[in-house]
Amino acid sequence: MYSEEVMDHFSNPRNVGTIPDADGVGTEGNPVCGDLMKIFIKVKDNRIEDIKFQTFGCGAAIATSSMATELVKGKTLDEAMELSNQAVAKALGGLPGNKMHCSNLAADAIHAAIEDYRAKHPVASAASS
Repeated sequence: MYSEEVMDHFSNPRNVGTIPDADGVGTEGNPVCGDLMKIFIKVKDNRIEDIKFQTFGCGAAIATSSMATELVKGKTLDEAMELSNQAVAKALGGLPGNKMHCSNLAADAIHAAIEDYRAKHPVASAASS
């Protein structure tokens, strides 16, 4: 049974799409269930100015992608790196145990996008540390 919050983010996902000139892109997938998430970020002044996602997977995967992007939008890169799968699941009012891996993918894809940005912009990243 899914919470109202999960159903809302599945039925009305926020931040769906791509950013063609993204500053960082992160992709995570689970070969067992087939879920695949791709996160795109635009960074300005060390903050996530814009974030979009494309997710191919179950309702929980879409809901966690939507919630995770909402949780980090406007945050500094360091704040966004602290996002955990538990925080995503809690913000959604919980997930069934067999769907917790979806929240891992969402947080991991955001972390991967930030790491991609930092690899492409080492001077900006060093200046913000």
